Amino acid sequence: MIAFLRGTVEDITESSLVLDVHGVGYEVLVPGQLLSSIGGTGQEMKLYTYMQVREDAVVLFGFLTKDDLSMFKMLIGVNGVGPKAGLAILSALGADDLRFAVLSDDAKKIAKTPGIGAKTAQKIILELKDKLDLQDAFEKKLAAPTVGAEVAAAAGNSVVQDAVEALVALGYGSTESLKAVRSVNPDEHMDVETVLKAALKHLF
Repeated sequence: MIAFLRGTVEDITESSLVLDVHGVGYEVLVPGQLLSSIGGTGQEMKLYTYMQVREDAVVLFGFLTKDDLSMFKMLIGVNGVGPKAGLAILSALGADDLRFAVLSDDAKKIAKTPGIGAKTAQKIILELKDKLDLQDAFEKKLAAPTVGAEVAAAAGNSVVQDAVEALVALGYGSTESLKAVRSVNPDEHMDVETVLKAALKHLF
């Protein structure tokens, strides 16, 4: 079992990315929110993985956090929800919104996921509600960084992370913030203020 992968993003497709780990390319299916937040190829990334072994293929699913992976495993534990459906739900909602949808009996929100009907959404709520705690959901929501900040952190660059978080705090979206910071091509010799000023020029 592959617990996680750490490597360089070699390629990005509509539903997956290829991670170069010491010369071996692993294709990993990842949530759409993660794909839209990646600034491009060449960055370092760590993904927590789930491996599905089928008769005709071995498929890897990857997530930025252990929390996302945990929610994914809970989803696919629901009868009738496979790994691709679980990934689609996390792509549409994210772990935090999914938790609140389950705890508030909001089947309509879950059913907005392409391919997930009302009956399946209701079944997810029925089977997961007792496994989730409202207080824990609030604590995780408050503690969780933005997707863009998570990507920056996974890339291992504190200057990038701080600059992205500063832009998000100014009201910019996490995806556009990350792309703006990435466009500056920051290195270890640049401080946060310099990166931030250059990134803001790309946003105006």
